Amino acid sequence: MKSRFSRFTRFAPFQRFTQARRLGLLGLGLLLLFLLGLAGKSLWFSSAARTTAQQDTERLSCALPDVATSAPHPGMVWVQGGQFAFGDTVYPEEQPVRPTTVAGFWMDRTEVTNDEFAQFVAATGYISVAERAVDTARHPGLPPDLQVPGAVVFTPPNDLQGRGDLMQWWRYTAGAQWRHPGGPATDIKGRGAFPVVTVTLEDAQAYARWKGRTLPTEAQWEWAARAGQTQAGQDHNQPAQANTWQGLFPVVNSGDDGFVGLAPVGCYAPNAWGLFDLMGNVWELTADVYQPHHLQPAEALTAGQRGSPAGQLVIKGGSFLCAPNYCMRYRSGARQPQDADLGASHLGFRTVLQAPGP
Repeated sequence: MKSRFSRFTRFAPFQRFTQARRLGLLGLGLLLLFLLGLAGKSLWFSSAARTTAQQDTERLSCALPDVATSAPHPGMVWVQGGQFAFGDTVYPEEQPVRPTTVAGFWMDRTEVTNDEFAQFVAATGYISVAERAVDTARHPGLPPDLQVPGAVVFTPPNDLQGRGDLMQWWRYTAGAQWRHPGGPATDIKGRGAFPVVTVTLEDAQAYARWKGRTLPTEAQWEWAARAGQTQAGQDHNQPAQANTWQGLFPVVNSGDDGFVGLAPVGCYAPNAWGLFDLMGNVWELTADVYQPHHLQPAEALTAGQRGSPAGQLVIKGGSFLCAPNYCMRYRSGARQPQDADLGASHLGFRTVLQAPGP
């Protein structure tokens, strides 16, 4: 890998979006009208930067259904096995759509939260990748500001010069890590019910091992998100029950879905199998090495690769930054690559368990 800056374009390949949806076709006049029409609303606030007044009124948790004391795996949902059309047709990397069979498994009903990850850290003393010194032998030639521990943070731009340069809204931020997802000036106090973010593959796998679980494969994740829908391409519309971006990304988010940054887990209705937030909120790590097509079966990481910081893996589900005019990856078949050792402020995970069904 050349550098962490060079990885930004792979970390969020939104530039593949069709020219028909580009900002230039909307025109600066339309953009100004759009901004004026939303005057007076809260236009944007990332999870890393909110005013004191907004923090006072921010919803910090959402009620989840009670878990029966007799439940075999509390907090997890049984996903029955089945065959489905794996993939989609919006972007080239989602193709070809092909039949895939998945055996039944248990899956966390929500993304892993700050409180859950904190319990793991307290029990094990684990230090996340974003808290450690950067391995310059693995990433030679990094400038000094990228050699310090940190992660990538979404920062709404004040002055947008087109959308070809992703570093207008992504910043590698020294000191950003799961306890301080927007950098040292931010923290997760009172936000234990929010998804843990700025985690890497190694972090997620360490947590999963501690729980006796694994990360989902791409096919498992997609099948769970389909909730029994076997045909591809049935969920192309921006979902109502998900935390996504309403407005013109990356400059205007009207927050019509109730949130303009991260949301606590479980604030939207679950899918038909009882799984929350598979679309939107945060991208979710999977165990599969990324390949830019579905020509071969998904390649789950081998035992020798588990925990390795090298390479790219598949992430699924989109995030609160996905909008119809940009990204459009709030779909079960959407996928993109993520560098295994680079945390981001819109990237989390959930785990699965291979065990007999109920």
